[in-house]
Amino acid sequence: MSKTIVIDPVTRIEGHAKISIFLNDAGEVDDARFHVVEYRGFEKFCEGRPFTEMAGITARICGICPVSHLLAAAKTGDKILAVKIPPAAEKLRRLMNLGQITQSHALSFFHLSSPDFLLGWDSDPAKRNVFGLIAANPDLARAGIRLRQFGQTVIELLGARKIHAAWAVPGGVRSPLSEEGRQWIRDRLPESFDTIHLAIGLFKTMLDGDLKDEIGIFGEFPSLFMGLVGKDGEWEHYGGHLRFTDSQGKIVADNLSEDDYQSFLGEAVEPWSYLKFPYYKPYGYPDGIYRVGPLARLNVCNHIGTAAADRELQELRDRAKGIPTSSFLYHYARLIEILASLEKIQQLMDDPDIVSERVRAHGGVNQLEGIGVSEAPRGTLFHHYQVDENGLLKKVNLIIATGQNNLAMNKTVAQIAKQYIHNQEIPEGLLNRVEAGIRCFDPCLSCSTHAAGQMPLHLQLVAADGNVVDEVYRD
Repeated sequence: MSKTIVIDPVTRIEGHAKISIFLNDAGEVDDARFHVVEYRGFEKFCEGRPFTEMAGITARICGICPVSHLLAAAKTGDKILAVKIPPAAEKLRRLMNLGQITQSHALSFFHLSSPDFLLGWDSDPAKRNVFGLIAANPDLARAGIRLRQFGQTVIELLGARKIHAAWAVPGGVRSPLSEEGRQWIRDRLPESFDTIHLAIGLFKTMLDGDLKDEIGIFGEFPSLFMGLVGKDGEWEHYGGHLRFTDSQGKIVADNLSEDDYQSFLGEAVEPWSYLKFPYYKPYGYPDGIYRVGPLARLNVCNHIGTAAADRELQELRDRAKGIPTSSFLYHYARLIEILASLEKIQQLMDDPDIVSERVRAHGGVNQLEGIGVSEAPRGTLFHHYQVDENGLLKKVNLIIATGQNNLAMNKTVAQIAKQYIHNQEIPEGLLNRVEAGIRCFDPCLSCSTHAAGQMPLHLQLVAADGNVVDEVYRD
C-alpha cells in the first residue's frame, strides 16, 4: 500500500516546517514536499504605518538576519524620498551587511550544518548538534562561535545593538563608525581570517573524502541562478544590478533593475504551504525555477574582486568542472563568501569615509512608490512599498530569498528521498539526510511567510480509548 512519511518538525533551521515523503505501493518515493506551516503576515499589518518606520518594523521579522530587512527597507525609503545618500552612508551600510553575511553564514555552517559533516549523518540525534560538536571538537566549535561573534560585533559597533539595530534610515544612516570601533575590527580580523581558512581547508578535505558522494545527490539539477552583480560582473551584496544565468554559466538576462521586478518575477502559491513560489516569468511556472543565495551569487558573478576569495572561487569552479549546480555546495559557497566579506571589511578599514559625519540626506515624500533590493545572506531580498501623499503605506510586497529557493528546496528533498528511501523501514539517519537537503539553503521561514493562503488541515477526533472516531481533511 502507498504510504506517507512525515518529518515534523524539520530541525536546525529558522522557523517551523515539515516534510512529507510519498511512497508508492512498491515502497519507492513518488514525491516529497517541503511544507512551511507558520504564517507571519508582515505585508498586511504594515499597511497604514509611515514608510519611515519600515526599517525598524521589518527588522523584527527575524532575529537572525534583521540587517537584511533593515537595509532593504532603508533603500526603499531612499527611493520614496528621491535622495542620493552620502558616499559615507553607502560604505557604512555595506560594512554592516558584510558583518551580517559573516555572522549568519558562520551560524549556518558551524552551528546548524557541520554536526552532520563532522559527527556523521547517522550519529545520535541527541548529540548531533552544536553541543555535540563542542564535545567532539572544542577548538573548531570555539573558533566558529568567535567568528560569528566578530560579525555580530561589527553590527553592534555601527548600530549599538547586535539585533534589530535602529540605524539605517531612509536617506542614509544615523551615525558613523567610531575610531575605537575601527581599531577593534582591525585587531580581530587576523583571528577571523585564520578561522575561515581553517574551515575552508577542512571542508575541502571532507569533499575529497566522506562527502564526495553527496554532491551529486543533494539537489544536483539544472536551474537558473539570480543575484546582484556590480561593475564588470563583480560579486555584489548591496548595489549593482540583477543578473540571471543558467547552469552552464550563460547569461540569460542582465542589467535588470529591481524597479522592473514584476516584469520578470512571478509569485505562485500552492495550497499545501504558506511559502510563496517565485519563478522567472519568461519561462513560466514551474519551469522558471531559479536559485538565489551564496551559490547563486558566486555563479552569476564574473569574479569577487578580492585575492583570496577569487582563488577559492576558481577552485570551486574547477572542482565542479564549470558552474557548480549541486545545492550541497551552498555550504562551500558560504565559506567563500565569509572570506570575501572579511577581505572587503579589511579594505573598508582604510577608507576615511567610514568615520565621516556626513552620513544622511534629508527629504520629503517625493515618490509614491519605491522598490529596494539587497543581498541577504540567504539571497536576494526585495521590498516594494506604495504610499500616500503623507507617506503612509498603502501596500507592501516582500519577496524573500527563502521563498525564491522554494521550488529548488522541494526538488532537492525529492531527489534525496528518491536516492535513499526504498522501503517502509527507514532509519533516522536517512531522514536526517532529507532534512539536510533543506539546511543546504539555510532557510529563514519567519522572513518568508507573508502571503495569504490556505494550509491543508487534518483534524482527528480521538476517543479516550485511543480510537479515531472521526476525522476531517481540508485539501
